[in-house]
Amino acid sequence: MSEDANTPSSVMIAAFEGWNDACQAASNVVRYLVKHYESREIRHIDCDAFYDYQVSRPMLCHVSGRTNLIWPQTTFYEIVLDEGHRIFAQIAPEPNYRWKEYCSQSLAIAEELDVDGVITLGSMFSDCPHSRPLPISVSDGNCQCEGDREYNGPVGIPTVLDIYAAERGMFHASMWVCIPQYLGSDECAAGTMRLLDALGHRIDFSFDVSELERKAEQWKSQASVLVRCNEQLQDYVTHLEHDYDLKQKADAEASLGAPQAEQLVKEAEAFLRQMGS
Repeated sequence: MSEDANTPSSVMIAAFEGWNDACQAASNVVRYLVKHYESREIRHIDCDAFYDYQVSRPMLCHVSGRTNLIWPQTTFYEIVLDEGHRIFAQIAPEPNYRWKEYCSQSLAIAEELDVDGVITLGSMFSDCPHSRPLPISVSDGNCQCEGDREYNGPVGIPTVLDIYAAERGMFHASMWVCIPQYLGSDECAAGTMRLLDALGHRIDFSFDVSELERKAEQWKSQASVLVRCNEQLQDYVTHLEHDYDLKQKADAEASLGAPQAEQLVKEAEAFLRQMGS
């Protein structure tokens, strides 16, 4: 089913709103799949034990003259992509309490669904230019990206769920896309597209992203206008573009086995880390 022999035949993707979801790029993957493919709700996790309602507030909704309260909740979907591809998806606000219990319940549901692999999705603000493909990192139990190997610090619920899946002996992977931090919190279709592309490579499926492509081009055009109107921001983005192109060149030379390419990659990455500190 997959290009990667280690990828299981049945996977569940998981995305959480909040700290792990810059510009809603990760959670919008699940929303996009639910909207564009055959899907149905199949499970929920009761919300009362896991949320602070002063942080994740219930929403008031009026439908057909009736007043309804919509509470934060965790929803699991079955999504049929075509006759040969079916995935499960979990979406929720990041819980405020009892993360260990929450992850245990989530993985118990995954096991009930005969899921033997979990792929967590995330998006984060970073120093990257909107005018280049948004950086994306993919890690799994067999191959961690360099950022994961070197990172020490706070984590969100996707990382905790990923580690709990590993402890249960399940296949686990994480996919994170970087969003330009200078563009604010508007939805970023370009980030959602990058995650869908990475997910498609993992499960050997080509998603229909024509609607996202239009939104991504609009996002990029609006960002370019914003940058042109601010000379200081324009200089900053030009600097980011230079750093991005330098790293891409170094990575390309490394892939070809060019002399001293590995050292060039290390120097470029060290330079970028220094600029971000």
